[in-house]
Amino acid sequence: MLGGIIGGAAGALGGIFGGISKNKMLKQQMAMINEQKRENQNWYDRRYNEDATQRADAQAILTKTADMIKQRNQQSAGTQAVMGGTEESVAAAKEANAKALSDATSQIAVAGAQRKDQIEGQYRERKQQLDETLRNLEGQKQNIFDIASNTIGGAVNGFANGMGLG
Repeated sequence: MLGGIIGGAAGALGGIFGGISKNKMLKQQMAMINEQKRENQNWYDRRYNEDATQRADAQAILTKTADMIKQRNQQSAGTQAVMGGTEESVAAAKEANAKALSDATSQIAVAGAQRKDQIEGQYRERKQQLDETLRNLEGQKQNIFDIASNTIGGAVNGFANGMGLG
């Protein structure tokens, strides 16, 4: 009888300490997941709000386009001076060149919008994964409490039965 009581109490204590240890581990994992969620949010905020025209690749395209336009304008002015072209032809060339720069900027903006859609998709997918992981950990945490309650209840019943109280 005494052995049964001691065994039940030892089992209950082991279950409680095991549950406490597992609960502590789950809390640490949840804290790490929450940190990953914060990092994901910071990444999204930083990347989504970038100005597409200020990125290095966009600046390189705009610089090349501007240099090409400058060369064309100089060629047009030189041709006009040597061959006697009209002011209208120079103006038309400058207008065409300005349109080329505008088109390049528009293409960068379109690519930037597509990039934002991609970033938003990646962010949402990662957030969903992290949220699912947190839900699973919460479920494990609840299971620990259920097991601990059952273990303690069983130990109390075993003690009461051993003492002839049950």
